[in-house]
Amino acid sequence: MNRSLLIALLALGMTACQPPGDDKPPAEGEGAAKAPAAQKAPGAPGATARAARRVEVVTVEPTTFEERVEVTADIEAIEDATLSARASGTVETVAERGDRVRKGQVVARLDQALPRAAVAQARAQVAAAQSGVDLSRETLKRQEPLVEQNIISALEFDNIRAQSRQAEAQLAQARAALAQAQAQLGNSNVVAPFDGRVESRSVEPGEQISPGQPVLRLVDVGRVKVVAGVPERYATDVRQGAAIDVAFNAYGVAPRKAEVTFVGSAIDAQTRTFPVEAVMDNPDGTLKPQMVARVKVVRARHPDALVVPIAAVVRDERGEGLFVIEEGDAGPVARRRQVEIGARSGERIEIKKGLSAGERVVVVGQSTLTADEPVEIAESETR
Repeated sequence: MNRSLLIALLALGMTACQPPGDDKPPAEGEGAAKAPAAQKAPGAPGATARAARRVEVVTVEPTTFEERVEVTADIEAIEDATLSARASGTVETVAERGDRVRKGQVVARLDQALPRAAVAQARAQVAAAQSGVDLSRETLKRQEPLVEQNIISALEFDNIRAQSRQAEAQLAQARAALAQAQAQLGNSNVVAPFDGRVESRSVEPGEQISPGQPVLRLVDVGRVKVVAGVPERYATDVRQGAAIDVAFNAYGVAPRKAEVTFVGSAIDAQTRTFPVEAVMDNPDGTLKPQMVARVKVVRARHPDALVVPIAAVVRDERGEGLFVIEEGDAGPVARRRQVEIGARSGERIEIKKGLSAGERVVVVGQSTLTADEPVEIAESETR
């Protein structure tokens, strides 16, 4: 055997006798890549725990839940009148805009020269008629003995008595004319029917006006009413005395509470609504007629209801659900729970099935949660 062949056989034998695993990994920088670490499924022995997601929760307790109807309303003055003239004539005085007046106060006056003259003439006629009555009564009194003594005939005495009655009738007529003249004089004044403020005036001093012509508008905003139209589907739900919350579009006007004072019995054919009114005190005049308000009317009360924020409800192809906190082996986890929702009002909703009192519901962070995900409770409240 030649020497070269012998060397080759020795090298082959040494390679075959080398134990497995003694090969060294390729040196760094020689183009060899490191093998990736093995991934283990969550929950398998030795698996790495998922990071807990921070959420906020509320603890649900039974409460009385008020179901409300929200509608748009207008503010109206309870006392709001356009005052008109009851007689014709020339305007002498009229109250200025912004003047505050009392009930019974004269707010406009017409020229009273003619009605005063008519009153004076009527009084003179009453005085003349009174004199005629006095004379006829005295004559009748004197003639009574004469007729008894047959000095005058019964026919003559009947004529004297008729003249006395005629004089009394003329007195009554004169008195009626006086009352009419005094009424005409009173009609030359426009009188405030209630305490209020002059909002506008339609005439100026010196103008000639006729009966029924508007003179000024008087408004009292010490008490106002909220007038809303409620959809007809709630016609059997809204009752007089129901509580309402009133919010205003005007900047800086705080919301108020009131009670329903009137519920209409008829449905408007155009809007398919029925009127609802509530009266509110307005001593500072903040609320003004024709302001727009948003009214929430209580239509039903649900005692011992479980209520959560509407945002806590998550929806998918399976329906509505909540993420409820349960304690797992490694800490709290979020379990998805199918629920049946009920009435809603504002930002809250009633849960009719699928939730128990005392359970904690995720209200912040639920939109990115997955079932059985570990969580870290950042804040806990009771509602």
